[in-house]
Order: sequence, then structure tokens, then C-alpha cells
Amino acid sequence: MRLLVLSGLIIGLWLTASCTKIKEAGRGEIKPMHDIIPKPQKMEIHQGQFLFDPQVVIVVPTDQAEVREQALYLNDWLDYTAGFRLEVVADRLEIAGRRAILLDCGTNLEALGAEGYVLLINPEAIEIKANTCRGIFYGIQTLRQLLPFEFNVQAGTQKSWPIAALSIEDQPRFAWRGMMLDVSRHFFSTDFVKAFIDYLALYKLNTFHWHLCDDQGWRIEIKKYPQLTEVGAWRVDREDRHWNDRPEQQPGEEATYGGYYTQEEIREIVAYARSRHITIVPEIEMPGHTRAALAAYPQHSCSGGPFSVLPGGYWPITDIYCAGKDSTFLFLQDILSEVMDLFPGAYIHIGGDEAEKTNWKQCARCQARIQQEGLADEHELQSYFIKRMEAFIHEKGRRLIGWDEILEGGLAPRATVMSWRGFEGGISAARSGHDVVMSPTSHVYFDYYQGLPDDEPLAIGGFLPLSRVYAFEPVPDSLTSDEAGHVLGGQANLWTEYIPNPEHAQYMIFPRIAALAEVLWTRHDLRNWNDFARRIEREMQRYDHLGVNYARSSFRVTFNSSFDAENRSFQVEMSAELPQLHIHYTMDGQEPTRHSAHYSGPVRLNRSTLIKAAAFRKGERISPVKEQWLHLHKAAGKLITLQELPAARYSARGPQTLVDGLRGTTSYADGRWLGFHKIDLQAVIDLEQETEIRRLSAGFLNDINAWIFLPVRVIFSLSRDGQQFTPVAEVPNDWPALSSEKTIREFASEVPAQKARFIKVVAENIRVCPEGHIGAGDAAWLFVDEITVE
Repeated sequence: MRLLVLSGLIIGLWLTASCTKIKEAGRGEIKPMHDIIPKPQKMEIHQGQFLFDPQVVIVVPTDQAEVREQALYLNDWLDYTAGFRLEVVADRLEIAGRRAILLDCGTNLEALGAEGYVLLINPEAIEIKANTCRGIFYGIQTLRQLLPFEFNVQAGTQKSWPIAALSIEDQPRFAWRGMMLDVSRHFFSTDFVKAFIDYLALYKLNTFHWHLCDDQGWRIEIKKYPQLTEVGAWRVDREDRHWNDRPEQQPGEEATYGGYYTQEEIREIVAYARSRHITIVPEIEMPGHTRAALAAYPQHSCSGGPFSVLPGGYWPITDIYCAGKDSTFLFLQDILSEVMDLFPGAYIHIGGDEAEKTNWKQCARCQARIQQEGLADEHELQSYFIKRMEAFIHEKGRRLIGWDEILEGGLAPRATVMSWRGFEGGISAARSGHDVVMSPTSHVYFDYYQGLPDDEPLAIGGFLPLSRVYAFEPVPDSLTSDEAGHVLGGQANLWTEYIPNPEHAQYMIFPRIAALAEVLWTRHDLRNWNDFARRIEREMQRYDHLGVNYARSSFRVTFNSSFDAENRSFQVEMSAELPQLHIHYTMDGQEPTRHSAHYSGPVRLNRSTLIKAAAFRKGERISPVKEQWLHLHKAAGKLITLQELPAARYSARGPQTLVDGLRGTTSYADGRWLGFHKIDLQAVIDLEQETEIRRLSAGFLNDINAWIFLPVRVIFSLSRDGQQFTPVAEVPNDWPALSSEKTIREFASEVPAQKARFIKVVAENIRVCPEGHIGAGDAAWLFVDEITVE
């Protein structure tokens, strides 16, 4: 369904990604608001309120034509949202005692820089002052948030809306406040791209990184090379299959899935972004992630092709541009020349990531280039490639930026690094005097799950809840103050392998974009998770009013347990990510209501129990009911030792996780699983005394798209002394090795009743991904949780 995005009309957050109807507002007193995201640097609340109604006048000085454009922006939004426009006058004398919004640009506010603003509200007037129109624009965004929820849903019936009297002095912490949208893996319409720009504008982000091409599609018209879009923009339709399980295009198949932006559409979007004070940074990938381009022009590869546009994910990325042909560089220079004509911003992103160099090693031209240039290896050949492109971009008066792999082999002299594989690349670049944009997977990859996968739409993997985004700190403590000055800011990335439509994209963006915005705008010392949690929960109520398709993952209840060995009981903790929510629970199998037990601290249990819990706001349930079975089996809470420790990032709460009575979910990152990389699980449990044993089991995760495989076999052994163990059961894997179903499989065996004090569990790791898997030959993972003894 076509998005309701109209050229020149700010809709932004007040739209869903499709034509979702706005919900009816509840009746009652409308109260002024003062919860703002991102949090201003200085804010004081005063007595009184400004009544906003259609009689308000906007005042713009006669000599400030650019400010009149900001007034038009505000009026367009009011027209769409409330169905009225405000009169715009040029002199305060014309307002004749009417309440007014005063916009004043160019005032002497040097301390606030180019993006800061002052917002003053009293019962008679709203005044926004700034050094530039950009500051006026950001003041308008703050004003929008100060209007009550009901402004957007009772427009036409409400006579006036109160705005709290206050004063704000505000400016951003970082100059680069960005988000990236990948339109290669799935194509998004110009309407959605405009909506995406509006999402950024609402939260005062100023940089739109546009990932325009990759192996799965070329999305920008290049006049000199029409095959880039005639061929490279289209792939065979495999949308009914998992991203990593899509066969390549077969002879005779027609490529029908895709799309591209004409240069006219690009110019329209650039102008739209400029009107919202957002700079677009286009990305043209090189030397890797280029299969779509090579499908159109295979002569610029090492082998000469032929190639087809990839319909899904394939690894490693070996089909890359040939670095030994001068024609390759001329081809890319021609493309970038047209790109730079379309995008006026300072930066051109050239990718530079994940280029597997197998073909370069086998290519006579590439090897000759290494010899001619006196390069050490293929890594230095990539550095040569990037440096050559950087020189061309610099000649055109622009700056090159690339992913942190451009550091390998030596960094181009004027290049800026976008650090995605953690912070290390950014730290290295800053220490060498290069500018840096921090964009680590750990904190800002918005294609990651926000909650447990069982509760979420399909995502690429990982786990990035709202609180972790808020914990993002772009400036590492290890940098000196001079080095820290090279950190321009940060950005989040929305890769779209698993995001096929605008509704899904919006779900992955909200509310995490609000946390990102506060990290990048607000001073670090003013940030506080509990305060933000209160404000974002209020902001989510605004989303509810407007029908925004946002993630409610932070409402969901999670469980943790610890074992009290002395009392032979569990202590169960329940929490939601937003700490101010109320949790009600039951232990009798009934669904929790507002009248059920209210969680106020750990609950003690001395028997196996099913707990059901949900989060409530003002007596209304706002989360799904979550169930957790706590199993008080004979090994629960007993001492467990491991011969080999799990990987540090998948160590959960340590070895005791395997006997804590809680079963993990199908998310390997839920904090319940121990992950072993290319090694076996070898665990010994001490039951403390000889105990009769009848059944043994252990749970394992199958998620081959995350390189996680079931064990080849599990061997259970018993011992009375902890020294001599006797195998009592061997359970082989009977699940297909290449099954892409994400599932938990229990390896269990009944055993003849016998007594033992110690139990050994050995699970044999498959060690490497098998043939037929996208990562065949790579190290495999083994994930285990809850070993039970009956």
C-alpha cells in the first residue's frame, strides 16, 4: 500500500509505514507534556502554559527568507496533522495581542554553534532562536514533542492544546548523527525513503547513509552504464525461502524481483532530505559486495564471468572487482562522477568490507599489479585499490569514508573510517589522526533482534535490546582528548536481508532510534537509563495513539533463577527492560491479571512450577504473557565443572546455567545458553551424595544459519567416586545436519536404575560446518542448556 508521504510535507513519525488508521483518543483532561527525546542540555519548567490553537500567528522577520521555509515546514505538518495552517507575518506589530510563535535566525548565540537553539515558552509566546536555520528546525522538532498526544488524534474537534511553559538551551554533542538504510537486499520505494528521512528528522539525526548497491541488487541509475539497472537491479524471486537457503538463478529463469531509483528520483530525495537538514551519504561498494554490478559488466571481474545477481546470502564473497585492470578503475570513476553530481554532501562511502581475496591470488593481472607496485600481499593490494579511489574522490573535492577493513594494508591518507567490527578499528584510526564514525555491531545494528526470537519477527540474529543501544558510548575511554576529537559521532545500520517491507523496517527502527538519538545528541553526563526509560515509555504511548508499528520488546517479562542449596529451593527473579512497569504473575496455570500477585522481589520455590507473568501499565496488560517452567530435578543447583570453558560472549551465568532449572529459548543470545566454538562439551555434575538415577538428558540448539549445529552424539557416564566413570548411554543425533529449522532438541536416555554421585556428559561438536552449508569448512558452534537428572 502506498505510503502517505507527500512531497514537501513533514509527516515523519506521525505516520506508520502503511496506511494504518489513527486510534481514537480516550476522553479526559489534556495535560501539557515536557518529556523530550533526545534530552536537551538545559531545560527549566516554568509556571503556566501556552494554549496552542488556530489563532496563533507565526512571526518571521522580513530579512529571513530561509526561516520562512521553516515556518512553511511547520505549517505543512500542522495542515496534515490538525487540518489548519497558521498565519505567517513579518513583524511583531502585526500580531495585535495574539499569541505567537517567533522564529529568529542569526541571533548572537555563538556558544550554541550551527545546530543549537533556544526555545522559550510563556503564556503569550513561543520563541525559537538559533544561529542557523538548522537550529530553528531542531527547535521546531522539540516543539512538536511538547504538544500533547491528543493533538494528533483530536484535531478538528479540540479548540486548543496546552504546551508547558519552559526554557530550553540545547545543542548536539556530535556532528555525525546517522542511520543507514540498505535498499539492495530489499528495495524500498521513494515514499518509504522519504518517511525514513522524516524519522531521522524528528529525533534530530542529520546523516542518512544510503546503501545503494550490493551483491543482491544495484539501485541507482547510472546513465553511462545502463546495464547496471537493466540487469543489476533484478534478481530471481526466492522470497519464499530463507535468505541463506536460496539457489542462484538457473538458466532460463527470469529475474523479476527488485527495482531502482532514477536520477530524477534521487534528486527529489536529496532535496527532500536537504529541506530537513539531513545530508545523504551514498555508498557504492568496492572491491567486494559487487555481484550485481558484475552481472551487468562481468569484464571488470578477474574471471570475466558470467554472473547473475544473487537472490540471497552467500559466503565468502569471492566475486569482486579486478584490481589488476585499469579499466576497472575507469569504470568506477565514471560511476562515482555521476554519483557525486547527484549527492552534494562531503562524503562518498566506498564500502571496502568483507572482500575475500581468493580470486586476486589466482589472477595474473592482480599478481602483476602487486609486483609492479611493490606491494607485500593482497591486503596491500586492497589498500592500493582504496587509495587510488580516494585520490580520485579527493580531486573532486569530496572525502572518502569506508568500513574499517580499509585499514588493512595501510589507510588512505585522507580517509574516514566507519568502525563496525567493534571499536578497535575506530580507535586505531583515531590514534593515527583519521576521523572516525563509530557503528559497532554490539550496539547499533538494528537488524538484530530486540527481544527473544520466539516473540519477534524474523531477524538476522544477534540481540540488541533498547537498553544496549542506550548504553552505546561512541568515544572509548582509551582515547586521549586529542584522539577523541577525531570521533565525529556514530550511526545505526538497518541491513535488510530479513526486512522485506516498510512495516517490518519500522518495527526494527522504533523505539531504538530514540535511544540512538539521545546517545548522539545529549551530553554523556546527562544520560540516565531510568530517566530515559520513563520518557520512552511515554513516547510509546504516543506511538500507540498514532498506530506506529513499534517493537514492544522492552515490555516483555524475563526470568532468572538462582538456587539455594541449603533450603533446596529456587529464587526466581522477574523483570522487564523498562523498570517502571508493574509485573503481575500466577503459579496456578491461570493467565495473570491486574488482580494477580504483584512482583516486588525474588519469589522462592521449592517444587517444579509453571510461572506466568506479564507487564501492566495503569492496570492494563501491555505485554504478552510469558511462561517459564522451573524444573527442580535432582541436579538442579548442584556443582558442575567443565573441562573446557565456553566462549566468553556465550557463557551466560557460568557453568551453573546448565543446572539452574530454566530452559533456554530458541535464541542463542538469550543468556541461557553456553556456546562452545569448535570444541566439545565435557561436564561433570556432583550430586553431593549417591542418588538413584533413572533418566538423563541435555538440551541443544539447532540454528545452522548462525553456524550452530547439534552434537554428533551425547555420551552419559556415571561414577561413585568421580574418578572412574562408566558409560550408561550414548545418544546419536538423528536430526538432519542441514535442517534450517531453529529448534531445541533434547538428547535423552532412560537408564537402568542405579546409584551414582557423579554424572559426566560429553557432547561431541560437529567442529566444522558441513558441505552444503553456506559456511562449509568454517568452525561450528555447539550450544547447550539444562542438563537434567531424574
